[in-house]
Amino acid sequence: MILTSAALSIFIVAYALIATERVHRVAAALGGVAGMVVIGLVDANSAFFDHHTGIDWNVIFLLFGMMIIVGVLKQTGLFEFLALWAALKSGGRPYRLLVLLVLISATVAPILDNVTCVLLVAPVTLSVCRQLNLPSAPYLISLILASNIGGTATLIGDPPNIIIGSRAGLSFLDFLIHSLPLTIILLFVFVVMARWLFRHDLSRSVDVGDALGGLHPRDAITNMRMLRRSLIVLALVMVAFSLHTVLHLDPSVVAMMGAGATVLVSRTEPEEFLEEVEWGTLAFFMALFVLVGSLVQVGVIGRISELAAEAMGDRELVAATALLFGSGVVGAFVDNIPYTTATVPIVEEMVAATASSGADSPLWWAFVFGADLGGNATAVAAGANVVVLGIAAKAGEPISFWKFTKYGLVVTAVTLVIAWLYVYLRYFVLV
Repeated sequence: MILTSAALSIFIVAYALIATERVHRVAAALGGVAGMVVIGLVDANSAFFDHHTGIDWNVIFLLFGMMIIVGVLKQTGLFEFLALWAALKSGGRPYRLLVLLVLISATVAPILDNVTCVLLVAPVTLSVCRQLNLPSAPYLISLILASNIGGTATLIGDPPNIIIGSRAGLSFLDFLIHSLPLTIILLFVFVVMARWLFRHDLSRSVDVGDALGGLHPRDAITNMRMLRRSLIVLALVMVAFSLHTVLHLDPSVVAMMGAGATVLVSRTEPEEFLEEVEWGTLAFFMALFVLVGSLVQVGVIGRISELAAEAMGDRELVAATALLFGSGVVGAFVDNIPYTTATVPIVEEMVAATASSGADSPLWWAFVFGADLGGNATAVAAGANVVVLGIAAKAGEPISFWKFTKYGLVVTAVTLVIAWLYVYLRYFVLV
């Protein structure tokens, strides 16, 4: 009991420091890990090798590999090309630009995953905002929210989907049938909401001709040969991501193979592509995994889930409701990836107690929607959030924890309610 209280206290203090930004988030997270080491909860085995309480190296190396690919692509001028293209297509109207970036993000995220999506699109967003002299925060926040919503659509679109799909036996096709319709509805709602949420930042139109100074998108490409080779590798990486279950390759392995191939065909020097790696973001992720793993180790997260399961019994609608909203709330504060890892065995037991199983169980889909959409609630609730905020800070345009969260909470509340209505109508009314 004393150990549990100590672990909870350390986690709460570390999270409060992250949320209030009194100290840098990496320092706060690493300080929390140090506290867990002092009380004896963390050692080398639990931090680096334990599957349940340690660092998820698949996530870390997926991020690392994609950061390298993005670093090589950046040298070709591709992002500047896309920025100029988006600026011209927007006609200088900020809301049209936002919608364009949202649709790009929502299209890419289900094909790759939401983290890879933001790694590719965030630099484009920053570049176009600078070209048009627009504030980047509304566009970067919209990018995060859209990629997390879009990632809900497929098995590989969001890391929690991969975790849940593996445990529940859900296929790529199952996600298209059950998740894609809801994703389309939520994206439409978000596009409408964005006009109201960012109304103060989207009111001033820009003269694109003056802002771009006569530049044409093709003028931005600096190395066409490198670009062609890198895009071929990226296309192969996308195919491998989509077929990773057939190829029996983890996404992290695909990303690292793609990174190696990109570096090889581009003949880029290590100093050039490693400069773009977000080392602070990777360190923050590793520390966060260990922090949450400590709560898993003392049974805090598991106990919460067990109490919920006991309270719900065999009432399937109550169980689905609690899973959807509970996952949205809890996953928002402890990162939805380790939360999903800790909770999925409990959900499996709950599903076993009902008449439904696999893709027919509303409990699995309530869990998917709650974990994925809850990732929009706070700045540390999902990998995409952490990555984009890291990129923004490195670019000299930081977005604070609370600036993101005040928008994220609104979008999360609305999308969770719509998701609940979807679950209720599809699985309990129209059956």
